[in-house]
Amino acid sequence: MSETNPYMMVGERLCMDFINTVSWRESTEKRRDWFTDYAKLVDWSIHAEVLTAKQAQNLLVEAGENPSKAEEVLKQAIELREVMYRVFKSISKKTSPYEEDLARFNDYLSQFYQSLQIIQDEDQFTLKFNQPENNLDAMLPPILQSAVELLLSKNELDRVKQCEGDPCGWLFFDTSRNRSRRWCSMADCGNRAKVRRFYQKEK
Repeated sequence: MSETNPYMMVGERLCMDFINTVSWRESTEKRRDWFTDYAKLVDWSIHAEVLTAKQAQNLLVEAGENPSKAEEVLKQAIELREVMYRVFKSISKKTSPYEEDLARFNDYLSQFYQSLQIIQDEDQFTLKFNQPENNLDAMLPPILQSAVELLLSKNELDRVKQCEGDPCGWLFFDTSRNRSRRWCSMADCGNRAKVRRFYQKEK
Protein backbone atom coordinates (compact mmCIF):
# COMPACT_ATOMS: atom_id res chain seq x y z
CA MET A 1 0.00 0.00 0.00
CA SER A 2 1.45 3.35 -1.04
CA GLU A 3 1.68 6.27 1.36
CA THR A 4 2.57 8.69 -1.43
CA ASN A 5 -0.84 8.37 -3.08
CA PRO A 6 -3.54 8.44 -0.38
CA TYR A 7 -6.28 7.65 -2.88
CA MET A 8 -4.75 4.73 -4.68
CA MET A 9 -7.61 2.82 -6.31
CA VAL A 10 -6.35 -0.63 -7.27
CA GLY A 11 -9.20 -2.88 -6.13
CA GLU A 12 -10.95 -2.96 -9.53
CA ARG A 13 -14.31 -2.91 -7.75
CA LEU A 14 -15.84 -0.12 -5.67
CA CYS A 15 -16.28 -2.38 -2.65
CA MET A 16 -12.63 -3.46 -2.85
CA ASP A 17 -11.41 0.14 -2.94
CA PHE A 18 -13.66 0.95 0.01
CA ILE A 19 -12.18 -1.95 1.98
CA ASN A 20 -8.70 -0.69 1.09
CA THR A 21 -9.10 2.62 2.92
CA VAL A 22 -6.72 1.35 5.61
CA SER A 23 -2.98 1.58 4.95
CA TRP A 24 -0.90 -1.42 6.00
CA ARG A 25 -4.03 -3.14 7.24
CA GLU A 26 -2.25 -6.10 8.82
CA SER A 27 0.45 -4.15 10.62
CA THR A 28 0.05 -3.14 14.25
CA GLU A 29 2.64 -0.38 13.94
CA LYS A 30 2.09 1.12 10.48
CA ARG A 31 -1.68 0.66 10.14
CA ARG A 32 -3.48 3.93 9.33
CA ASP A 33 -7.20 4.46 8.82
CA TRP A 34 -8.04 7.01 6.14
CA PHE A 35 -11.45 7.77 7.62
CA THR A 36 -10.40 9.87 10.59
CA ASP A 37 -13.50 12.04 10.31
CA TYR A 38 -16.69 12.37 8.28
CA ALA A 39 -15.13 14.90 5.88
CA LYS A 40 -12.48 12.31 4.91
CA LEU A 41 -15.22 9.78 4.15
CA VAL A 42 -16.93 12.33 1.91
CA ASP A 43 -13.64 13.29 0.24
CA TRP A 44 -12.86 9.67 -0.60
CA SER A 45 -16.41 9.21 -1.90
CA ILE A 46 -15.88 12.06 -4.37
CA HIS A 47 -12.65 10.48 -5.59
CA ALA A 48 -14.39 7.11 -5.93
CA GLU A 49 -17.17 8.84 -7.92
CA VAL A 50 -19.78 7.72 -5.42
CA LEU A 51 -20.73 11.33 -4.75
CA THR A 52 -20.70 14.40 -6.97
CA ALA A 53 -18.97 17.55 -5.76
CA LYS A 54 -22.36 19.19 -5.24
CA GLN A 55 -23.67 16.24 -3.23
CA ALA A 56 -20.52 16.27 -1.13
CA GLN A 57 -20.83 19.97 -0.43
CA ASN A 58 -24.43 19.53 0.69
CA LEU A 59 -23.49 16.61 2.93
CA LEU A 60 -20.71 18.57 4.59
CA VAL A 61 -23.13 21.41 5.33
CA GLU A 62 -25.59 18.89 6.76
CA ALA A 63 -22.78 17.29 8.79
CA GLY A 64 -21.86 20.68 10.21
CA GLU A 65 -25.43 21.11 11.40
CA ASN A 66 -25.67 17.53 12.72
CA PRO A 67 -22.18 16.56 13.93
CA SER A 68 -23.40 13.71 16.14
CA LYS A 69 -25.28 12.13 13.21
CA ALA A 70 -22.21 12.54 10.99
CA GLU A 71 -20.09 10.79 13.62
CA GLU A 72 -22.63 7.97 13.77
CA VAL A 73 -22.52 7.53 9.98
CA LEU A 74 -18.70 7.49 10.08
CA LYS A 75 -18.74 4.70 12.66
CA GLN A 76 -21.31 2.84 10.56
CA ALA A 77 -19.17 3.17 7.44
CA ILE A 78 -16.11 1.84 9.26
CA GLU A 79 -18.05 -1.09 10.70
CA LEU A 80 -19.46 -1.96 7.27
CA ARG A 81 -15.98 -1.75 5.77
CA GLU A 82 -14.51 -4.08 8.39
CA VAL A 83 -17.33 -6.59 7.99
CA MET A 84 -16.81 -6.55 4.22
CA TYR A 85 -13.07 -6.96 4.70
CA ARG A 86 -13.49 -10.07 6.81
CA VAL A 87 -16.04 -11.56 4.42
CA PHE A 88 -13.96 -10.98 1.29
CA LYS A 89 -10.69 -11.95 2.97
CA SER A 90 -12.27 -15.29 3.81
CA ILE A 91 -13.30 -15.66 0.18
CA SER A 92 -9.76 -14.84 -0.98
CA LYS A 93 -8.47 -17.61 1.30
CA LYS A 94 -11.09 -20.05 -0.01
CA THR A 95 -12.74 -20.33 3.40
CA SER A 96 -16.29 -19.57 4.54
CA PRO A 97 -16.97 -16.21 6.21
CA TYR A 98 -18.01 -16.23 9.85
CA GLU A 99 -21.77 -16.42 10.35
CA GLU A 100 -21.77 -13.30 12.52
CA ASP A 101 -20.09 -11.29 9.73
CA LEU A 102 -22.67 -12.44 7.18
CA ALA A 103 -25.42 -11.65 9.66
CA ARG A 104 -24.09 -8.11 10.17
CA PHE A 105 -23.70 -7.66 6.42
CA ASN A 106 -27.32 -8.72 6.00
CA ASP A 107 -28.34 -6.16 8.63
CA TYR A 108 -26.90 -3.43 6.41
CA LEU A 109 -28.53 -5.03 3.41
CA SER A 110 -31.95 -4.87 5.09
CA GLN A 111 -31.38 -1.29 6.18
CA PHE A 112 -30.47 0.16 2.80
CA TYR A 113 -32.29 -2.11 0.37
CA GLN A 114 -35.63 -0.87 1.66
CA SER A 115 -35.10 2.15 -0.57
CA LEU A 116 -34.00 0.18 -3.65
CA GLN A 117 -36.26 0.59 -6.68
CA ILE A 118 -36.40 -0.48 -10.31
CA ILE A 119 -36.12 2.60 -12.54
CA GLN A 120 -36.84 2.58 -16.27
CA ASP A 121 -34.27 4.53 -18.25
CA GLU A 122 -35.36 4.62 -21.91
CA ASP A 123 -35.15 1.01 -23.11
CA GLN A 124 -33.52 -0.52 -20.04
CA PHE A 125 -34.20 -0.97 -16.35
CA THR A 126 -31.75 -0.16 -13.59
CA LEU A 127 -31.62 -0.43 -9.81
CA LYS A 128 -31.48 2.85 -7.93
CA PHE A 129 -31.55 3.79 -4.27
CA ASN A 130 -34.39 6.25 -3.82
CA GLN A 131 -32.95 8.29 -0.97
CA PRO A 132 -32.79 12.02 -0.27
CA GLU A 133 -29.46 13.36 -1.50
CA ASN A 134 -28.80 15.04 1.84
CA ASN A 135 -28.80 11.71 3.72
CA LEU A 136 -25.45 11.66 5.50
CA ASP A 137 -25.04 7.97 4.64
CA ALA A 138 -25.73 8.52 0.92
CA MET A 139 -22.34 7.06 -0.05
CA LEU A 140 -22.96 3.68 1.59
CA PRO A 141 -25.73 2.10 -0.55
CA PRO A 142 -23.71 2.10 -3.82
CA ILE A 143 -20.75 0.56 -1.98
CA LEU A 144 -22.99 -2.08 -0.47
CA GLN A 145 -24.52 -2.79 -3.86
CA SER A 146 -21.04 -3.29 -5.34
CA ALA A 147 -20.29 -5.87 -2.63
CA VAL A 148 -23.61 -7.66 -3.22
CA GLU A 149 -23.04 -7.84 -6.97
CA LEU A 150 -19.58 -9.31 -6.41
CA LEU A 151 -20.81 -11.84 -3.86
CA LEU A 152 -23.49 -12.99 -6.30
CA SER A 153 -21.06 -13.33 -9.22
CA LYS A 154 -20.69 -17.07 -8.71
CA ASN A 155 -17.97 -17.68 -11.29
CA GLU A 156 -15.98 -14.57 -10.42
CA LEU A 157 -15.38 -15.00 -6.69
CA ASP A 158 -12.09 -16.82 -7.28
CA ARG A 159 -10.81 -13.53 -8.67
CA VAL A 160 -11.02 -11.97 -5.21
CA LYS A 161 -7.45 -11.98 -3.86
CA GLN A 162 -5.34 -10.49 -1.14
CA CYS A 163 -2.06 -8.73 -1.90
CA GLU A 164 0.91 -10.98 -1.14
CA GLY A 165 2.90 -8.01 0.15
CA ASP A 166 3.34 -8.32 3.90
CA PRO A 167 1.77 -6.57 5.82
CA CYS A 168 -0.26 -4.79 3.11
CA GLY A 169 -3.49 -6.76 3.49
CA TRP A 170 -5.26 -5.01 0.61
CA LEU A 171 -7.86 -6.91 -1.41
CA PHE A 172 -8.47 -6.71 -5.13
CA PHE A 173 -10.47 -8.22 -7.97
CA ASP A 174 -8.04 -9.89 -10.36
CA THR A 175 -8.93 -8.82 -13.90
CA SER A 176 -5.84 -10.36 -15.52
CA ARG A 177 -6.56 -12.83 -18.29
CA ASN A 178 -4.79 -15.75 -16.63
CA ARG A 179 -5.76 -14.68 -13.09
CA SER A 180 -2.12 -14.36 -12.07
CA ARG A 181 -2.14 -11.01 -10.29
CA ARG A 182 -0.34 -11.16 -6.93
CA TRP A 183 0.07 -7.57 -5.75
CA CYS A 184 -2.14 -4.59 -4.99
CA SER A 185 0.18 -2.71 -7.34
CA MET A 186 3.36 -3.71 -9.18
CA ALA A 187 4.66 -0.17 -8.58
CA ASP A 188 4.21 -0.60 -4.84
CA CYS A 189 4.15 -4.00 -3.12
CA GLY A 190 5.24 -5.74 -6.32
CA ASN A 191 8.29 -3.50 -6.61
CA ARG A 192 9.23 -4.00 -2.96
CA ALA A 193 9.08 -7.77 -3.47
CA LYS A 194 11.24 -7.44 -6.56
CA VAL A 195 13.86 -5.41 -4.69
CA ARG A 196 13.78 -7.90 -1.79
CA ARG A 197 14.37 -10.81 -4.17
CA PHE A 198 17.26 -8.93 -5.79
CA TYR A 199 19.05 -8.36 -2.49
CA GLN A 200 18.49 -11.93 -1.39
CA LYS A 201 19.96 -13.13 -4.67
CA GLU A 202 22.98 -10.84 -4.26
CA LYS A 203 23.61 -12.22 -0.79
